[in-house]
Amino acid sequence: MNDPIKKKLELDIEVTPTSLSSNPYMKWIHIAKTIDAYRIFPRAFVSVYIVLLYKVVTWFMTLEEPNLEQAGLVSIIVGAMAAVFGIYAGTSGQSKKFKGED
Repeated sequence: MNDPIKKKLELDIEVTPTSLSSNPYMKWIHIAKTIDAYRIFPRAFVSVYIVLLYKVVTWFMTLEEPNLEQAGLVSIIVGAMAAVFGIYAGTSGQSKKFKGED
């Protein structure tokens, strides 16, 4: 009978974490955490939507005789603002709960 040849394979794998300062991407990680902490993108999105809401409502108020389509557009924009603000206000601590920090 032919016995299979058995070879022992040894690998030198370091399993202990190295120093965090040697990570070349730590600067980017800190920037990402700062953006997440200050919630820059949600605040910018809500700010732009507020400007859109203001411009649409002032445009609608200057119309002599608004028709049904124009009233529907303004109604949708104003109603969506309530949803946008509700989502923005309701997600303040969601990221921390997901990460297990809370």
